Amino acid sequence: MFRQPFHLVEFSPWPFIRGIGGLSLTFGLVIFFHYKILRLLFLALAVLFLCSFQWWRDVVREGTVLGFHTVAVTTGLKIGMILFIISEVIFFVSFFWAFFHRRLSPTAELGCSWPPVGVSALNPFQLPLLNTVVLLASGVTVTFCHHRIINKNLSNRKIGLILTIILGLYFTFLQVGEYQETRFSIADRVFGAVFFVATGFHGLHVIIGSLFLLTCLLRLYLNHFSSRHHFGFEAASWYWHFVDVVWIFLYCNIYIWGS
Repeated sequence: MFRQPFHLVEFSPWPFIRGIGGLSLTFGLVIFFHYKILRLLFLALAVLFLCSFQWWRDVVREGTVLGFHTVAVTTGLKIGMILFIISEVIFFVSFFWAFFHRRLSPTAELGCSWPPVGVSALNPFQLPLLNTVVLLASGVTVTFCHHRIINKNLSNRKIGLILTIILGLYFTFLQVGEYQETRFSIADRVFGAVFFVATGFHGLHVIIGSLFLLTCLLRLYLNHFSSRHHFGFEAASWYWHFVDVVWIFLYCNIYIWGS
């Protein structure tokens, strides 16, 4: 009998339930915006969270216990993760495109200057610089953890991942403090809109990446990763390095050049 190396996924209810949860989330947001009612929004978030937990649990079980993640399957997962990161890059390119368009040719409505007249930009060498150092340090610690997994070091790899998560949470804390210090809002012309939308979405990606790494830390304690089979962690580290690179572009362009 011919044995093919690919995993033929069995019937699963989670994609359908996830779709219902996503549709409910959209309706919940609309109802909240218009009527300030949160019940459907919270219900949709609960459904999405529980469904994601169950779905990812099944994927972990397929890869660790059932052995369905062969070399061919892992290669497909890597290609999928690479394509996902490329789509995220294009997502942030749209924000940089809007920023460059206004930064290189400020109109009369902006006072023919950048930052626009009346807008006081943040000092890039104070809190934003600390944010940069913290996030780059987290990239070093997650790489340290990756190398420890490859070298079968069972103790230090957990320390590196714990430090990465702490630095990610600290970055989020500093970002909230930075928003409180700004003298402009998202309604302050295109400068405020681009600043808060770009840095806000980046902050959201940092939170998602921190949850991703926290899941990997739990899997480390459960011994789900080996030196040759740890794509779950590898995908999380790729995502985290993507977050680092986006922040470098944000810092150099929006904080330094844009101020």
